[in-house]
Amino acid sequence: MEKANEMSEEKSKENLVIIGSGPAGLAAGIYASRAGLKPLVIEGMLAGGQLTKTDEVENYPGFENPQTGLSLMAAMRAQAERAGVRFEMDEISSVDFSSSVKRLSGMMGDITSDAVIVATGAGARWTNLPGEDKYKNKGISACAVCDGAFFKGADVAVIGGGDTALGDALYLSRIAKSVYLIHRRDAFRGTKVLAERVLNTPNITVLWNTTVSSFEGDGARLTSLKLSGDREIAVTGAFVAIGHDPQTVFLRGAVDLDDAGYVRVERTRTNVDGVFAAGDCADPFYKQAVIAAGAGAQAAIEAQHYLQERGLV
Repeated sequence: MEKANEMSEEKSKENLVIIGSGPAGLAAGIYASRAGLKPLVIEGMLAGGQLTKTDEVENYPGFENPQTGLSLMAAMRAQAERAGVRFEMDEISSVDFSSSVKRLSGMMGDITSDAVIVATGAGARWTNLPGEDKYKNKGISACAVCDGAFFKGADVAVIGGGDTALGDALYLSRIAKSVYLIHRRDAFRGTKVLAERVLNTPNITVLWNTTVSSFEGDGARLTSLKLSGDREIAVTGAFVAIGHDPQTVFLRGAVDLDDAGYVRVERTRTNVDGVFAAGDCADPFYKQAVIAAGAGAQAAIEAQHYLQERGLV
């Protein structure tokens, strides 16, 4: 019986675990699998990451025509599976990196591994304004692609001024009756091509130099937004697109994080031997799928060198 338990424990230990299944995680998995590392990808609760919530991706190399984020990530996942990557649906809630063998704890139990790549990405940031919690999922959403269909023919608002907000406004303009784009500044932060499309879309109204004061409703659903300057607009849908926060809470105390929660890396190496990070969880600047994928490939190569130098593969 003791021998069987020992075999079971030995079998459960991995060479390399990748936490996250967005562009960084899947690229890391493809490179690691081709290097013979037999990686295990922990997908998280949102398989494919934040990109699956993007309506159109026009700037990922290799595609002549725009792709939906969902289709792009499905193709990347299929490529990873073909390369030999294994997947497990789980969410890691805590880690122990204090020894050479890393321990990851999730809903499905503990996993041990010689090396870990963190590629958990970033999650939507909320406003924390009055009424937001009350009407979240009752008219308030952070994903236009996920929830836009519920607002066909309705008046809606998008809050933000970056690429996510611009893309959400354009997507919703094809579904909703009208779209208010609420931006606190007098110029967009997003790319020029998206900004021009927004400004040339008849049913999008841009409210410049405007902020939301509160989300109002009838107790059951969102009905309006109170704005700066004592204004109020009637909407039944509001989409928050004000940025993202790194998904790194479970790493606090285990690796170095900056003040905003991003993993500090040199190339993709963290301050802990055998632990690497790639993608939006370690990148406060670019927030681009192609850059995340490149960082994932780097992390896999770094992990390969780490494991080979120690005779672990």
